[in-house]
Amino acid sequence: MRADILRDKFLVFFKTKKHKIITSDSLTPVDDPTVLFTPAGMNQFKKEFLGLGRPLKRAATSQRCLRTDDLDKVGKTPGHHTFFEMLGNFSFGDYFKEEAITWAWEFIIRVLKIEKNRIWISVYKDDDEAYSIWKRKINIPVSRIIKLGDKQNFWPSEVKLKGPNGPCGPCSELFFDLGSDVGCRRPDCSPACDCSRFVEVWNLVFTQFDRKDEGVLEPLPRKNIDTGMGLERLAAVMQGVYSNFQTDLFKPIVKEIKSGIKDSTLIKDELIYAIADHIRAIIFAIYDGVMPSNEERGYIVRKLIRRSLTHLSKLGIKRAFLYKLVPLVAQVMRRPYPQLKNQQEDIAAVILAEEESFLSIVKSAPDLAGLIYKDYKRRQEERQVGNMLFELYDTYGVPLSVSAVALEHHGVHIDKKDYSQFENLLESQKQRSKVASSMKGEVFNSGQLPIKTKKTCFDGYKHSECNAKVIAMSRSLRLARNCCISSLLKRIVLVFSSTS
Repeated sequence: MRADILRDKFLVFFKTKKHKIITSDSLTPVDDPTVLFTPAGMNQFKKEFLGLGRPLKRAATSQRCLRTDDLDKVGKTPGHHTFFEMLGNFSFGDYFKEEAITWAWEFIIRVLKIEKNRIWISVYKDDDEAYSIWKRKINIPVSRIIKLGDKQNFWPSEVKLKGPNGPCGPCSELFFDLGSDVGCRRPDCSPACDCSRFVEVWNLVFTQFDRKDEGVLEPLPRKNIDTGMGLERLAAVMQGVYSNFQTDLFKPIVKEIKSGIKDSTLIKDELIYAIADHIRAIIFAIYDGVMPSNEERGYIVRKLIRRSLTHLSKLGIKRAFLYKLVPLVAQVMRRPYPQLKNQQEDIAAVILAEEESFLSIVKSAPDLAGLIYKDYKRRQEERQVGNMLFELYDTYGVPLSVSAVALEHHGVHIDKKDYSQFENLLESQKQRSKVASSMKGEVFNSGQLPIKTKKTCFDGYKHSECNAKVIAMSRSLRLARNCCISSLLKRIVLVFSSTS
């Protein structure tokens, strides 16, 4: 079953359950400073979960998402991605556990017709209610229901111990069993095992608590449902393949990348899969107005482009190539994003310019290394070779192997200690990046500036100007959706108070 059909079936199913189908939000969420990119389906409903947003009781979406937390795993595992689509159904103070579980089972078994005995269930260890529903109403054998702890089956993970404060709750997951000949092959293997036998298909989050200081959980008067099912993983299950990269969402892209490799001995699937993943993230980030740069969102896009080019180089492709994949991705994604085709030439031009810039940097690596070496020597930091390697990598994007050769060309000897120093600096940077891209503060921050003002109303339909005074300002790197020029500029967000 093709991914486009799966997406449609999911949305149609929940429409019959009286859910309002909501269009995917941008990858650059509006008025949400807690994340760089939209990481999950629930993000656009934060106000609804708080009872402050649209008058919605039930909603369903196919949300485009972007995460970089597991970047090093992309391509190496069958199911990690930077860009992916998250199918989700949501309840805002309406239905709760019994309906969420019943409908999930109905969709998986009756609509998709997946074999019952290949589905395993996990529940939070203290959630007797969810356990009972799966056991008594759905009739899942207890041998296929496992109880897991705060890290695996509570959202956010380990929130009671680590925070943040705000709405949270236990969750229940549906897993697909690939079979006893996959993974560790132990007779007692279950979804608790981190081998690749069990594929997490759907996560049902039961938001029923409000986390306070000291890890105190208070019951919420208004309980919510937040579910997420990765379309790519579901497609792999329904198409009978082991890896997401073998589905119809990726096969044409993988095939096109392989066609550019002249030496078949250089073919490495994990590098090809990583490029196929990254190009989707790059294209949709630019589609949503994020230009490659050295700051925040733009830095992520630039990093993905340069990472892909480094992979291509290892495959023997040492020329601009990524931009050629844009029309193909637009074709694969034409059903959910028909407007992508209208922007494909502009997106390809942005990627080509970035590719040519990076390739030029790599070509000039010896000269850059020479300048950096002279600067360090002037400052009497000759032995900070790890720092030089990292500066070439982090500031200019020069791959480690290229930097090492370039520095040795200038007589700089590099030993294990220098590589270790580079790795330490890189790890520190990754941690900073994770902090920057993870949620900050409370889970459901309304996104408002902490400023007390009188109630205001929009009067722009009657008047084109009014008298006002600036009462506060906040620095922002927020990007205007689908606007290339604004994404290059730092903006100052001004808060005005009308004086008329």
